[in-house]
Amino acid sequence: MTLKRKQMVLISFMLFSLFFGAGNLIFPPFLGQNAADQTVAALIGFLITAVVLPVLGVIVVAQFDGLDLLAKKVGNRFAFIFTILIYLSIGPGLGIPRAASVPFEMAVAPYLPEGSNLTVFMVLYSLIFFVVATWLALNPGKLVDRIGRFLTPSLLILICFLFISFVIKGEKVIASAQPAYQNLPFLVGFSEGYQTMDTIAALNFGLVIATTLASFGLKEKKSVVKHTVFAGIAAGTILAAVYIMLSVMGMYSSGVYAIQDNGAWTLRCIVYQLFGGPGAVLLAAIFTLACLTTCVGLITSISQFFTTLFKKVTYQVWVLLIVIFSFLICNLGLNAILSISIPILNAIYPISILLILLGLSDALWKNNPLVYPLVIAATGLVSVISAFETAGISLGFLTDFCHLLPLYTSGFGWVSVAVLAMCISVLMHQLYKMKRS
Repeated sequence: MTLKRKQMVLISFMLFSLFFGAGNLIFPPFLGQNAADQTVAALIGFLITAVVLPVLGVIVVAQFDGLDLLAKKVGNRFAFIFTILIYLSIGPGLGIPRAASVPFEMAVAPYLPEGSNLTVFMVLYSLIFFVVATWLALNPGKLVDRIGRFLTPSLLILICFLFISFVIKGEKVIASAQPAYQNLPFLVGFSEGYQTMDTIAALNFGLVIATTLASFGLKEKKSVVKHTVFAGIAAGTILAAVYIMLSVMGMYSSGVYAIQDNGAWTLRCIVYQLFGGPGAVLLAAIFTLACLTTCVGLITSISQFFTTLFKKVTYQVWVLLIVIFSFLICNLGLNAILSISIPILNAIYPISILLILLGLSDALWKNNPLVYPLVIAATGLVSVISAFETAGISLGFLTDFCHLLPLYTSGFGWVSVAVLAMCISVLMHQLYKMKRS
């Protein structure tokens, strides 16, 4: 069975919207402004972690029928702990609250009357935001129509309108790259892609897409994977195009505005220069639409997962529990949320990347039970040590030893360790086979 082109377009739009949220809006323009004349190299690295790996993640999860089955290649205990950690961090613990707080603090709060009680306005805004998100998430079968037909096209039209307006009448001056981007812009851009959280989100959304395809009548696994690949490539192409537009605006603004606190401020400066005060409405609409669609996707995928894990609690109850918890965390404030995001992502991302790559090449390791456990354990150890150091916590000789690893200070010490663990696991397996023969 093959779906019609119109159906695949809607599913691709939905997948794009699930990915494109708070971080996807604020990090590309920030990268462009900081990388400046090194934007091309930095953007290539960014696109790998923010587009290529997420698309591959969706495909791998569809092939394995869920993140938990992929993670079981490492071990049952790891699968249980890692899967729950992924769903909690990308969901109510970090991703969903960030999706709700970013549009308020970056596109609403700055335009409120002076002296306004931001806490009260934040509660009211997030309450409305989560009520709408709950309504959309309670009927997952209608996500394609509600997101694919209206929300995504509206978002893309607004972003394209902003970009074309900038090209026509925006002030453009390219400055020299900031120090962090002058030596290894590709690696810096690669690690900046972590902040979108999309590779982690892909491990959730693969199941959503597979479920959506099944609702269209696709039952055979081969057909589901085939259509997932198509939807992933289409959604990834749209993502890349939007990232390029946002990064280019940041790059050409690098010599116009002083370096901002984050990409949201960069966008605010651009929008204000183009449209003045009324531009706040445009910016608020872009932020809210982008974050709402991602928030709905996260609520849906996480609720579906916990429904299968704890069968006595219904999907609707999980939706409400996740929304209530996310609402409470959201009102702690954006700075509190972002302050814990970098160490957590530094610990989880390398493991997620390796799981995706191992899953893609699974045919090579099917007969070697050592590859997944050794590679993931070695990668996880280094990434956790690095995450602690990022949070300001030294683990003594372990931290000192890790500093001897190639590219450790750039956040890529896990790469050499993963390669070494791979070689050891292959060698050990060959020795075991020789011994048995």
